[in-house]
Amino acid sequence: QVQLVGTGGGLVQNGGSLRLSCTASRSLLKMGWYRQAPEKERELVATDTIAGSTEYGVSVAGRFTISRDNDRKTVYLQMNSLKPEDTAVYYCYGHHLWVDYWGQGTEVTVVS
Repeated sequence: QVQLVGTGGGLVQNGGSLRLSCTASRSLLKMGWYRQAPEKERELVATDTIAGSTEYGVSVAGRFTISRDNDRKTVYLQMNSLKPEDTAVYYCYGHHLWVDYWGQGTEVTVVS
């Protein structure tokens, strides 16, 4: 059984920054973040594999950066130049051996 705990959400002004953190109970082949805004589908934010490959959603590319600790159990999402459109619940995500894992979600609100 794998548990994911994501933290770091909050209220921030337009153009500001936040850093999200997610820690898994064990190392996973892939970790990252998805987000879901009200009345919208969940979408990819960023993922990182143990091999070091990363993937970013088109709406956050160039503004967000994902990184992982050496123990491969903690990932960070540095979010810069935040926009009101980034307001959503951000879910930590993990994948290992054909199984998906999800954290509890942390709320990010960006105001003008």
